[in-house]
Amino acid sequence: MTKTENMIEAGIGLAAVAALGAYFFYGKRGDQNREKVAGWMLKMKGEILEKVEDIKELNEAEYYKLVDETSARYASLKKVGADELKHLTEELKGAWKHISEQLETHKHADNSDCQKCK
Repeated sequence: MTKTENMIEAGIGLAAVAALGAYFFYGKRGDQNREKVAGWMLKMKGEILEKVEDIKELNEAEYYKLVDETSARYASLKKVGADELKHLTEELKGAWKHISEQLETHKHADNSDCQKCK
């Protein structure tokens, strides 16, 4: 894999991470989300973001699988409420539409004319 291809993949991964974070904190329920964020929620989101960066070809099925696996691990923690976890899992899955739009925008990263990708 060439250096340019590696940079393109890194850019796409970062775009997905940024889209997920922005959607959660600044989306239509961003105010509510910022108020209710507990430490475990941030940790869970961070783990998902790290895993998203490692996936070369992110698609909806892979993203949902990642969210479900991470959610299942957090379900066994005593400090995590079932309702909160369910809500967060639904919120993260709902972010897929926004993430996929951002990924589509940045698939052209090999085009040197893109100002966002420079």
